Amino acid sequence: MTTEDRIRALPCWNGGLEISVLKGGISNESFLVVDASGKHVVRFGHDYPFHHVFRVRELMTARAAHAAGFAPEVRYAEPGVMVSAFLDAKTFAGEDVARERLRIAEILKRFHGDMAKHVRGAGFIFWVFHIVRDYARTLEAGNSRMIGELPKYLALNAELEAIQTPLPIIFGHGDLLPSNFLDDGKRLWLIDFEYAGFNTAMFDLAGAASNAGMSPDESDEFLAAYFGHAPEPAIVRSYEAMKCASLLREAMWSMVSELHLSAPGADYEAYTQENLDRLDAALEHYRTKYGKNAP
Repeated sequence: MTTEDRIRALPCWNGGLEISVLKGGISNESFLVVDASGKHVVRFGHDYPFHHVFRVRELMTARAAHAAGFAPEVRYAEPGVMVSAFLDAKTFAGEDVARERLRIAEILKRFHGDMAKHVRGAGFIFWVFHIVRDYARTLEAGNSRMIGELPKYLALNAELEAIQTPLPIIFGHGDLLPSNFLDDGKRLWLIDFEYAGFNTAMFDLAGAASNAGMSPDESDEFLAAYFGHAPEPAIVRSYEAMKCASLLREAMWSMVSELHLSAPGADYEAYTQENLDRLDAALEHYRTKYGKNAP
């Protein structure tokens, strides 16, 4: 059965279908489907234990995010498939996130404050430093081409973790790539909740800034907008360290994906190198700011 046949066999449609591929995903396949009742996004995805991705949790979070007013409605779901309302909205690129940083800070502040009221079931925790350690185990077991670099990555991971300052636990998104922000001209939306879980705000803040390539001034303004004031130096240092941790995790996510995934059009080796290059730049900025021996 082809993917189009699988889509047509879903029991949620009204009349004839128009099906087209949606671009953008690097670990899942998504399609735009139009029927008599409107436009829908069909997303195919399996459980990826090597990435700590479980679709039951993603589905619960997507429904909770809709109930809280942050995400489109989930209209149908079955194992491996989720059908959501299509938003006639612009998908952000990095420059959009940087330009709209004050709006991004506002939606993240509300998301972190409201989501815990809507999630159900066992609470999943997303702690990037544990994830990096677990990715290293997966890479070692799979005899990754990057296996010789793992001691260096783990040492850096431990140093960055030690810098983190205590913050309240919130429910975070966990994957704030620019393309997971949508703008319909009136408001912002969030999509893709594979990695959502309880965390501190710092990973979402640092990830949004580093993934968007914000300049130092933009990044500082974004952080101050989230907190409502210029944060204390320990918070700022944690934030700068977490930017590095976010890029380390993204690079190691790609290394693990090299072993286990094969999404159409995805070049995981190139994506690994892209994120390692960005990590080097972030570390240089961090160590210039806090000293050659930082963390």
